[in-house]
Amino acid sequence: MTSTNGADRPTARRLSVRTMTAMLALAIIAPLVVTGAVNILQFRQAYHAKVSNELAVMIERHTLTVDSFLNDRLSDVRVIAREHPMNRLQEMEFLRRILNLMREEYHGAFVDLGVVDGNGIQVAYAGPFNLHMADYSTAEWYRDAVVNESVISDVFAGLRGSPHFIVATQKMVDGEIFVVKATIDFEAFNALVENLRIGTTGFAFIINREGEFQTNPRFEVALNHPPYVELLDRSTRADRISVVDGEDVLGRKAIFAIAPLKHGEWFLCYQQEKADAFAELRRVEGFAAIVTIIVSLAAIYAGYLISRNIAQRLAQAHRERKAMAHQVIETGRLASIGELAAGIAHEINNPVAIMVQEAGWIDDLLGEGEPCSEENLAEITRAVGQIRTQGDRSKEITYKLLSFARKTDPTVRDVQLNEVVDEVIGLTGQKTRYANVRIETELSPELPPIQASPSELQQVLLNLVNNAIDAIAQPGGTVTVSTKVSGDEVALEVRDTGEGIPEANLARIFDPFFTTKPVGQGTGLGLPICYGIVEKMGGRITVESTVGTGTTFTVFIPREAPDDAKQPKKETEGAES
Repeated sequence: MTSTNGADRPTARRLSVRTMTAMLALAIIAPLVVTGAVNILQFRQAYHAKVSNELAVMIERHTLTVDSFLNDRLSDVRVIAREHPMNRLQEMEFLRRILNLMREEYHGAFVDLGVVDGNGIQVAYAGPFNLHMADYSTAEWYRDAVVNESVISDVFAGLRGSPHFIVATQKMVDGEIFVVKATIDFEAFNALVENLRIGTTGFAFIINREGEFQTNPRFEVALNHPPYVELLDRSTRADRISVVDGEDVLGRKAIFAIAPLKHGEWFLCYQQEKADAFAELRRVEGFAAIVTIIVSLAAIYAGYLISRNIAQRLAQAHRERKAMAHQVIETGRLASIGELAAGIAHEINNPVAIMVQEAGWIDDLLGEGEPCSEENLAEITRAVGQIRTQGDRSKEITYKLLSFARKTDPTVRDVQLNEVVDEVIGLTGQKTRYANVRIETELSPELPPIQASPSELQQVLLNLVNNAIDAIAQPGGTVTVSTKVSGDEVALEVRDTGEGIPEANLARIFDPFFTTKPVGQGTGLGLPICYGIVEKMGGRITVESTVGTGTTFTVFIPREAPDDAKQPKKETEGAES
């Protein structure tokens, strides 16, 4: 039997290790892979949408730029035609001066200027070509200008034999039609479109309704392939920006963006290889796959080590479980006492500050020329009384915090809640001024006295008011303290206009040591202490909060204290504590 058991132990251990390793691998790797795949899929969809949106925005911005360029040049020609008489415009030297001025103003965008009469003959010309008396009567742009008053032509070679386009406007003089026209530099216009680039394969170009290039594309383009063939089909003519997928002339997957120009007569087209457009996405997906593999392998190895360690310590852990639980409880109790001790300094800070202030005031009075004057003696007597009062209050606060930890009962007597409110608000005056917070009161004059400990009521209200002040961010706000009768209870309400408490935190605000304040600015004991005090009085405390609007704490205290709260506290126990 002994040998058999000895042989079974390694087998059981190996089985335990394998089982735990498989379970951990299944519990870690499977969710990791599934979650990673879902995240990658969602990220891919979001990234595709992001690229499409950014591309649409970019195309729209450049469409406005190109349209603005064309309309501005046409407006320049209109201004020239409107502001100058025709006899001056037919003077070669005057026309040349205008051309030089326009070239300087617009960095060479204008190539030449000319005036064409009603017969289509260019009667005045300024520019680098010999086009004086050129016949444009059959030119399409000339006929459009006569009919439509103004025109921006397509790009064509014309008489000069090089690509250019014309902006022209009509001018009537004594019933005779003249056309003032200007040639726009093709290279400047082409560069305006060529600057639209993303990545290494992205490029833009302009075509007209007939599929003729108005700018030079950076790479070869197949206008007889989708989506251009659909674009040039008049029955499906695009009238807004569209972003679609397709294939380029070499059959590579690409992304295309198309937007109308010049009132739909031209189209700004952009295309880019998908491999280039989504290069960053592929890098992220590759990195995610590598990380997933590394984490999975690490999880398997960690699972093996953990399971082997669990198998080795299984018997010992069973024996030590109860002892460990006892140690954890004891450690928690000591930690709570430590937090309470730290909270004492926080709670007595206000009375200590008042005592220091009053002591300083006494020192100032004693340093005056007549410290024993009747007025000064009265002020010193008042300050000493305040120091004594705040000292007693500090003692009560200390005892109250310690008694809360030991669940002891403080002394109970008749208390006028409105007086406690006035006292606490008076003590928080300096803090409210520093925080730019205004405290308002709505105290019921018919409030009956209640049986409670004044120091406990003061502490509850002080914690609630301090929390309300801390909840209000700059530039400040309002804290409203109100009292009223609610049936057999007296209701104390503290309402602030602060940031509010998120719904996820509302269920935890009365848990000990839970705080949303930065480290060092809150112990997480204020609201639990309030809850304990109110509960011991036989009352209840509620909270309502809306994020961005504010928070309201309402304390309901019975007029008659419960029997267990009326027993006097033992002063000796408090002193010995």
